[in-house]
Amino acid sequence: MQVLVDADACPVVVKEMLYRAAQRLEVCVTLVANKFLRTPPSRFIRALQVPAGFDAADDRIVELVIHGDLVITADIPLAAAALEKGAYVLDPRGSWFSRENIQERLTMRDVMEQLRSSGIDTGGPAPYAAQDSKAFAGQLDRFLARHVSP
Repeated sequence: MQVLVDADACPVVVKEMLYRAAQRLEVCVTLVANKFLRTPPSRFIRALQVPAGFDAADDRIVELVIHGDLVITADIPLAAAALEKGAYVLDPRGSWFSRENIQERLTMRDVMEQLRSSGIDTGGPAPYAAQDSKAFAGQLDRFLARHVSP
């Protein structure tokens, strides 16, 4: 089992939690981004820089992910593709994507995109807050306790 991170928009606090988990549990964490990422020196942590381009990082994650991996992303189409490959998908705010909720989330994303393209200001996500970090940490810890042997 490996952890793949859609790192371009991933909050720093989430990356730091993942770095600590990688070291503590000796699990491979791979961050994929369009830009250079500085990561701590570790045999369990690597960063992959992909060429700039629409969905280049997402496409690379889909290529790498296998059944049972954990993907960290807020990107709904990427989450859907990872679920199709049998991965677990957690967003940086601590919510799980699942086969049961992905279609609803894709539909809502499409509706919001249509509203924005017609000129309606839909706002954006709330700023990342301490409760998001806490929720993510709790979900990550529970997942790793169940899926990674010490």
